[in-house]
Amino acid sequence: MEMVFDPWSPRFVADPYPAYAELREEGRVHWFAPTRQYLVPHHADVSALLRDRRLGRTYLHRFTHKEFGRTPPPPEHEPFTTLNGQGLLDLEGPDHTRIRRLVAKAFTPRTVERLEPVVRRLAAELVDGLVADGGGDLLTRVAEPLPVAVIAEMLGVPASDRPLLRPWSAAICGMFELNPDEETARRAVAASVEFSAYLRELIARRRKEPGDDLVSALIAAHDEGDRLTEQEMVSTCVLLLNAGHEATVGTTVNGWWTLFRHPEQLAALRSGAVPLSTAVEELLRYDTPLQMFERWVLDDIEIGGVTVERGSEVALLFGSANRDPARFARPDRLDLARTENPHVGFGAGIHYCLGAPLARLELTASFGELLRRAPGMRPAAEPEWRPGYVIRGLEGLPVTL
Repeated sequence: MEMVFDPWSPRFVADPYPAYAELREEGRVHWFAPTRQYLVPHHADVSALLRDRRLGRTYLHRFTHKEFGRTPPPPEHEPFTTLNGQGLLDLEGPDHTRIRRLVAKAFTPRTVERLEPVVRRLAAELVDGLVADGGGDLLTRVAEPLPVAVIAEMLGVPASDRPLLRPWSAAICGMFELNPDEETARRAVAASVEFSAYLRELIARRRKEPGDDLVSALIAAHDEGDRLTEQEMVSTCVLLLNAGHEATVGTTVNGWWTLFRHPEQLAALRSGAVPLSTAVEELLRYDTPLQMFERWVLDDIEIGGVTVERGSEVALLFGSANRDPARFARPDRLDLARTENPHVGFGAGIHYCLGAPLARLELTASFGELLRRAPGMRPAAEPEWRPGYVIRGLEGLPVTL
């Protein structure tokens, strides 16, 4: 499998889909020695395993590192380990249920509804700026600033502090790539320390003077006398920023690059022949920004006749699942009018993305503004892919109007 699946090769990262097709042909599960993981490429298996409680994002609610046969993270990674380990995405069992319930009280559908005018205003302002300049890098001008500004607005982070957020997030997200090196870990630890300190200060201010923002709502959220600890609040805010913009940025930029390479589909979208919300789901499926999601095996499972033992790690290949011909008709064809579209871009099961409604709102707002305001937008140069595979995206997307 090592030759087919090569997440460190720029060629593979630029187009992993032929390799996925081979993986699906060759079986339901494959051992990948360089990361010591089982690769799972089929939609049915990925979808089922996301919901299977014999797998978990962590094993520490049931086993010690030693019992599970794993080496604990090095002590010098501690600030990152704590920050990441207390976030919803990496918790299981009663802690996950409790925190998700409390966070859901603060981050409600009403919150997203209330944000709609803000999202639309921010999208319009960013696109106006791009149009006024006759083009620029779609990544830095629209795709990145929109979700970062929305989350900052939601958390109540003052505009002057917003430039700090994206670099912190990028440094922390480096740890989610395969086999990160020590320099990546050092940057993630430094960002974890700085970001946590910043949020603790913000939480302290909101305790004194609550506002109409998510941090104040997280402080106030309680359930039968249960409240979030300060660390849980900090980890939740960091998760909302990281998870809340990486995928949106990726879908915006990868999505436009996809549209530019399918002019007939772009024309159908511009003419209004295809609903924008349907098109966004297809762009999420066709070139998903989060290519892989990992799970620990807490109890032996069987996949396609292969026993995967407790203590193993499985890598669920979202990008492959979303191109599986067993689930999608003509999966390698971009079809913006595709209505039956059970892609796994937002996950599934208890870890299904809490921010999916907000991501959809941001995507329809920015795509909608660009379609309206920049009808002649086209690429100014061939973009390069970033080296990362797990969170896969372009270095930038220069456009001209």
